[in-house]
Amino acid sequence: MSGAEDANGARVGVEKMPRLTGAAAFKTHLTLVLGLALCAAAFWFELGRAERGNGLSWAYVFEWPLLGLFAIYMWWKILHPGVAPKRRRRTRPAIAPEYEGMLAAWQEHQRELEATRRADEAEVPTPPSVDEDPAHGPG
Repeated sequence: MSGAEDANGARVGVEKMPRLTGAAAFKTHLTLVLGLALCAAAFWFELGRAERGNGLSWAYVFEWPLLGLFAIYMWWKILHPGVAPKRRRRTRPAIAPEYEGMLAAWQEHQRELEATRRADEAEVPTPPSVDEDPAHGPG
């Protein structure tokens, strides 16, 4: 298990999946080759129809190569499970020094609003349910 961080920066374990090998990898390669051959044939067919005046076929002329690229992407993801792209750590955007006071005041105001909201929620009594209402009797 290798370490990673969740959205809050806490360390979490990530299992590394084994790569496909042998017959499973061969079947995956064969499926990709057949899929790409189908995409190429469909592209060629639609290109011919588009050149003969079928306007809708122009959409398919661009769609089939994109589908082939997606097949290649999925083939790679299937062969290499658990490999995630390296992500740079998010940095806090820089703020101009003349606006730091405004930012601090805004953050303080947000904290006050949140505290007021929580206090209001704590003060509001919840209405009794029908089961608890003495005028209606039990159940």
